[in-house]
Amino acid sequence: SNCLERPNRPCARPFSRLQRSNRPTMKTILSTEYVTIPEGVTVEVKNREVRVKGKRGTLTRSFKHLNLEMRVVNKTKLRVDAWFAQREQVATVRTVCGHIKNMIVGVTKGYLYKMRSVHAHFPINVAVTNGGKHVDIRNFLGEKVIRAVDMHEGVTIEASKDVKDEYILRGNDLEKVSLSAALIHQSTTVKVKDIRKFLDGIYVSERTTIDQ
Repeated sequence: SNCLERPNRPCARPFSRLQRSNRPTMKTILSTEYVTIPEGVTVEVKNREVRVKGKRGTLTRSFKHLNLEMRVVNKTKLRVDAWFAQREQVATVRTVCGHIKNMIVGVTKGYLYKMRSVHAHFPINVAVTNGGKHVDIRNFLGEKVIRAVDMHEGVTIEASKDVKDEYILRGNDLEKVSLSAALIHQSTTVKVKDIRKFLDGIYVSERTTIDQ
C-alpha cells in the first residue's frame, strides 16, 4: 500500500543494505593472543612465515595473507597482535594461534587417523602400495572401476595388523592427514542410491596422536 493512501500514519523508509554497509564500524585498537612454546620445540617467525621444529620434524606455514603482527617474545612464548582491526580481523588472531598449536602438536606427538571399511554385501578391497603413499580401492558396491587415491606429502597409510578392515594414517601435519582421510572417504561415496540404506564406504573411526 502507498503512504499517500494513509495520510495519518507515518511512512517508514526502508533501510537499504547500502546504507547499512556505510555505517561506521567499531575497531579494536589492539587484540593480542599468546602461544606457549613447550620444551624441545623451537619456533621461528620471519615475514609472517612460521617455522616450527620438534623431535618429529619441521613444519612451515605462511600467514602473509593476514594483516597481523607476529613475533617470538622468548623461548616459551609467541605473541600475535592485530592493530585497529574490525571484528573479522580480530577473529583471525585466535585462528592463527590454533594453527600454530596444531603445528606444535604435530612436531612433538604427530597425528594418527584410523579408518574402517564398511560393507553390507560386496567386500571392499583396499590395496596399499608405493610404501604407504598410494591406495587402490576395488569392488566398492561390486563396481569394476578402481578408485586410486594418493596421500598428501608427509602422510603414510597402512593396514592395521590387529583389526580387520582398519587402516591407519600417520603424519605430522594435521591438515594433510585429515585431507588424505577425506580423499579416501569421498572416493567411496554412494551415488544415485538412498544413502540411509546403502552405508558402504570407508569412514574415519578415531582421531588421536601417534605419541600419547
